[in-house]
Amino acid sequence: MSMEKVSKRYSELMALIDEAQQRYYIEDAPTLSDAEYDKLMRELQKIEADHPEITSADSPTQRVGAGTGSTFAAVQHAEPMMSLDNVFNEEELLAWAKRVERDAGGAVRYLCELKIDGLAINLTYEKGRLTCAATRGDGVTGEDVTRNVKGIKHIPHRLSGKPIPDLVEVRGEIFFDIAGFADVNAGLVAAGLKPFANPRNSASGSLRQKDPAVTAGRPLRLIVHGMGARTGFEPESQSAAYEQLSQWGLPTSERWKVFDSLTEVLEYIAYYQEHRHDIEHEIDGVVIKVDQVSQQQKLGFTSRAPRWAMAYKYPPEEANTKLLDVLVNVGRTGRVTPYAQLEPVQVSGVTVTSATLHNQSEVARKGVLIGDTVVIRRAGDVIPEVLGPVVALRDGSERPFVMPTTCPSCETKLAPAKEGDVDIRCPNSRSCPAQLVERIFHLAGRGAFDIEVLGYKAARALIESEVIVDEGDIFALDEAKLMSSAFFTNKNGSLSSNGKKLLDNLAEAKQRPLWRAIVALSIRHVGPTAARALADHFGSLQEIEKASAGEIAGVEGVGGIIADSLKEWFTVGWHNDLVAKWAAAGVKLTEEKSTRADTGPKPLAGMTAVVTGTLEGATREEVSARLEALGAKVSGSVSKKTAFVVVGENAGSKLDKAVSLGVRTLDEQELTKLFEEGPEAVGLAG
Repeated sequence: MSMEKVSKRYSELMALIDEAQQRYYIEDAPTLSDAEYDKLMRELQKIEADHPEITSADSPTQRVGAGTGSTFAAVQHAEPMMSLDNVFNEEELLAWAKRVERDAGGAVRYLCELKIDGLAINLTYEKGRLTCAATRGDGVTGEDVTRNVKGIKHIPHRLSGKPIPDLVEVRGEIFFDIAGFADVNAGLVAAGLKPFANPRNSASGSLRQKDPAVTAGRPLRLIVHGMGARTGFEPESQSAAYEQLSQWGLPTSERWKVFDSLTEVLEYIAYYQEHRHDIEHEIDGVVIKVDQVSQQQKLGFTSRAPRWAMAYKYPPEEANTKLLDVLVNVGRTGRVTPYAQLEPVQVSGVTVTSATLHNQSEVARKGVLIGDTVVIRRAGDVIPEVLGPVVALRDGSERPFVMPTTCPSCETKLAPAKEGDVDIRCPNSRSCPAQLVERIFHLAGRGAFDIEVLGYKAARALIESEVIVDEGDIFALDEAKLMSSAFFTNKNGSLSSNGKKLLDNLAEAKQRPLWRAIVALSIRHVGPTAARALADHFGSLQEIEKASAGEIAGVEGVGGIIADSLKEWFTVGWHNDLVAKWAAAGVKLTEEKSTRADTGPKPLAGMTAVVTGTLEGATREEVSARLEALGAKVSGSVSKKTAFVVVGENAGSKLDKAVSLGVRTLDEQELTKLFEEGPEAVGLAG
């Protein structure tokens, strides 16, 4: 690229970033996603690194934030409030740490803490009294938001404990937790006001209200993470400062850690990258700081950031894209769910074209309109969801979503399942094609009959060619019936290999354990854990049908909701016809005594286990069945009574709960050892 083109692109980038900072910091109405902003900033930094001679003193890389607005009075910080430089991978972090240890002159201890996606704030306490609260602004001058901050719960107006310094600037982050963001947006939409795009901007916009009473009515929170100027207090380390801040009554994080090695730092980063969505608030990375204050002072600052601290940014899970339309999907229980049809966009390495909107109430709560630019999030393997609209980009062509009144699959009139139910359902449960396809796909799944070949396309083909009326006919399929469907027929008119494989799999599936048949019936609220408990207790589907609601509810691990759902299910005539069809086709609907969980050695008797995450060697259902065969009770939730938790990939909040309660966890290797060598081999004896 010629220098003329480089200079032109450099000017374009500065203008784009200046506008983005104005919208983000001052107007609380960003039009770029964080990923788009980071991409522009890194391009700008690369041009400056390659061509330092054209670097402008006005470049966004040379300053902090974007100044102040006109709503609040300007106030100068006693000590500049710096920003943080970013790294985006392990290689960049290790290069920074190498420079730090070189310039610090020796070994370094690192303090790690979560990078909260909120609004930076500076609280000035004089002789223990809160005298000023200011936004970061341009790092030197911020906006005086003292009256608003004093209305936020849990921010002390006076420090407690001793020693109280003559002066201390406390730095922290004001934020909304995720639930608070959803509630505030819902309230704004209900009042006919514009919703916020994401939790960070809802926090910033809520703090910077003209009326302090509005701020006080919002569920804002604070976590402090540092200090600026101070007189009468000189901590030796960042960690000691945090402990003192906590003793003064300031809200500090419980998740910061100090490490002696970079290996531990990387483990901390990896852990919270995996568990970032188990936290009550948004995070976008981890901040790593040199712990010793003397080393911080030796390392010093650049024009905008400390050299002794670095933000490790996680890959972005949010992106902005166009909401092209809102369509609806019909599930296996008849629930009609709206979903967003999106302009394709890359999020977390995956091209996303659709996202969940949960139900019509959620569409209204989020305040999104068809045609909006929206913020979407894809968290790990979770289905992408729409967070909210980018209101600043509306041009008037947007339109509201209107929930259909009839089923898009069978045209039956839609209605709530029960009075007050937020979910709209198609009541044509027996013959609605969409529900039928979903139920057949479910019964063929690994958690039910585990039938290969019987996926969505095969299920749809069986229904459209009228080979089956409902899922009751599945086990009566034979070669002649399959031959009437083009999906299972070769061009020469013979049965395809998939057709032969399906018949073989159906023959095997008929002999599956009773609990799998119970799961396959698609009874609301009845999952694998409850199905196993029912099969073990009653021994046959007939006995379950005959039992009273009280008897069913009394089975450990079942309860009243499942009992009522079961009794209601058996009152529907075609449900009983379905069971009769399966029985006539030879499906095993009883549990022989020799195969039930009350025979054989029980080394895990009296222990409660939880299985969570994705396991490589077996499904969770298969692992649970083996544990139950050894006498364990398998539960869906972790408590103090849990003996151990089997942890796979993406274990989530159950792992966090186990760690917080001190419950023993087993990885897949330890689980194998448990099965092969017994509980003593993994420290579970007694």
